[in-house]
This record gives sequence, structure tokens and C-alpha cells, in this order.
Amino acid sequence: MRHLYLFAAGLISCLVTLLRPGGLRALVAENLLLRQQLIMLRRSRRRAPNLSPVQRLLAGACSILLHPRRLARAAVIFRPSTLLGVHRALVRRKYRNLFRLKRCHRKPGPPGPSPELVHVIVETKERNPRFGCPRIANQVARVFGIEVNKDLVRRVLAKHYCPDARGSGPSWLARLGTGSNCLWSADLFCCESVLLKTHWVMVAMDQFSRSIVGFAVQVIAIDGTSVCRMFNVSMVGAGVPRHLSTDNAPYFRFHQWCANLRILGIGHLRSVPGAPTSHRFIERLIGTIRREFLDHTLFWNETDLTRKLAAFVDYYNRDRAHAGVHGRTPAETAGAPAPFLADFRSYGWKFYCGGLFQLPSAT
Repeated sequence: MRHLYLFAAGLISCLVTLLRPGGLRALVAENLLLRQQLIMLRRSRRRAPNLSPVQRLLAGACSILLHPRRLARAAVIFRPSTLLGVHRALVRRKYRNLFRLKRCHRKPGPPGPSPELVHVIVETKERNPRFGCPRIANQVARVFGIEVNKDLVRRVLAKHYCPDARGSGPSWLARLGTGSNCLWSADLFCCESVLLKTHWVMVAMDQFSRSIVGFAVQVIAIDGTSVCRMFNVSMVGAGVPRHLSTDNAPYFRFHQWCANLRILGIGHLRSVPGAPTSHRFIERLIGTIRREFLDHTLFWNETDLTRKLAAFVDYYNRDRAHAGVHGRTPAETAGAPAPFLADFRSYGWKFYCGGLFQLPSAT
């Protein structure tokens, strides 16, 4: 503070001198600038002392009153590196302003998906939270006739889709309200009812079209006779295949099962023991049935399960896009006509399995 008082006293005395007419104005300003520099050097012994705004203002005001030739002699406190740094900053600012892109309403690059396509992708994901990006891309391409890449769907969902932390999808009321050929593959799996009763389900599929041929359900334990009965029930109305592929489970080695296939004239093919990938199509189908349907619904008895599986077969074969057949449905692969293409400005939603699946469709 003592130095500031001394500087203020010197400033007042110099102002009195400057107010009078004479040629000492520049000389007094130079002396004031040098005194200010000396005060700043004494104030701190650090290499780069921090200057207050008042000190910077005083140094700039005094430099205005100096002659350009004497300004270079007075600026002994500034180092060459400081001036070079200021010069580099000015050069960068010059070229930044020179080559800066003109302001435009949109960023450079491709225009991106249309708002209608973004709305359909987001709404499909909101109505079907378990659908992945390839499934949504295939479904949109099938309904609207537009080739959509799965990476585009991923970017759209990452930007516009905000899932609810409490969970989404159909309510429990909707889920409980569902109470009301050349080579085939067949396999058995079990599931539990609401009353924790084990139900055996046989599923048969056509490997060419990836379509589900049929289901058969049984509550009691299976044997050779029941396996034959379930297979005959599952292929009712679908004809008889030329070959049938199964795994090496014990219930596919009963003599009744082998005799039934011989009577029907079906060639029996068994998968490689200990290699599930040799029977991958039917194993993948069973996993899809569990993940997409049975894990999200409940059933009471054999009749209830049969009715619900029939509804899932209708959805799976006719309207579910399958990645294994290039985004088409199994029914289209088997020869069914393609659906009418929808318009973004006018389309509706179809509900399957009591609202468990919701897909866009042409109106």
C-alpha cells in the first residue's frame, strides 16, 4: 500500500505539471511509466508477476502519451518471448477469421434420416423394447420399402430414444389377457405354468423358410408313444417332410419313434453328438420363443399354452422380419406375397399376442 500512495502522490504532482502549457508532457509520462515498472519489479521477485487491472490500465494510458521512438526504450520490462507469443496469437486469430466457414443453418455432411423415419424407428423401439437394431432395420425396410442400415438405427436410438427407468412395454394386464418341404427340424423343450407344472412342447420348423410348422403340448412325462403323437399333431395340415433332423436325445431313439418315421417315409438325420451348432436353426428358434415370448407371459394349463403358442406362430411366420432370410418373413420366403408399402404420413400399428408385439403397417 505504501508504494501505491507514493505513486498516487507522484501522479498528482505530474498532473499539475501536465496541465500547464509546455513541452514536458511526454517526458513526465515516460518517467511515470518507468516508475510504475520499477514498482512492479520491486513488488515481486517472481519471473512473471501477476498485474492487477489498475496497473495494466495505468501502463496502457501512459504508453499512449509516449512518442513511438521512445516507447521501445521504455518497454524494457517486456521480454521478447512475450511479444512473440502475442504475435503468434494475432496470427492464429487472423487465419481463423480468414478461413472460418460461413454461418449456415445446417452442419456440413449428409442430410441424415428424415424426421418421419426417425419417428418410426423410435416409436417401434418404444413399443417393442426387446427389439434390437437389426430387427428394427429389417422391419422398417419390409414395411416401408426403404433400405435401412442397423448402424443408422443405432445412431438414431442413441440420440432420440430415452428408455424409461421403470420399464416399458405392455402391462401385465395385456400379457395376462392372451388367455383367450424338404428338410424339417424338430426338438423338445419344457416350460413351467403359473401353478409350476412342467409342460413339454415339441416344435417343428422348416429350415428352408425358417417358418414354424407347428407345436404340440403335453403335461405328463414323455415316452416313445407320446413323442410320436406330439410329432403327428405338430405337422397336421403341413404335409410330410422328406427328411427330419433331430438331436441325439434319448426320446428320439425310442423304437416307436423310429417305427413312426419309417411308416411316414421320412428320412431321419441326427446332429453331431456334443455339437449344438450342428442343430443351430431349431436351437435358435427355441431361444427366440423363450426370450421373446415365454419369458414375458404366463399360462395356466395345456389349453392356454396351446392357444398362446398358436398366436405366436401367426406373428412369427407372417409379420416378424427374420435376419436369416434377408429381412423377409418366413411366409414371404415360402412364396407369400409381400405386403403393401406404408407411407410415413399414413400408417397404423398392428398388435400381436395381446399387445406383446406392436409393428407398423400400411393403412
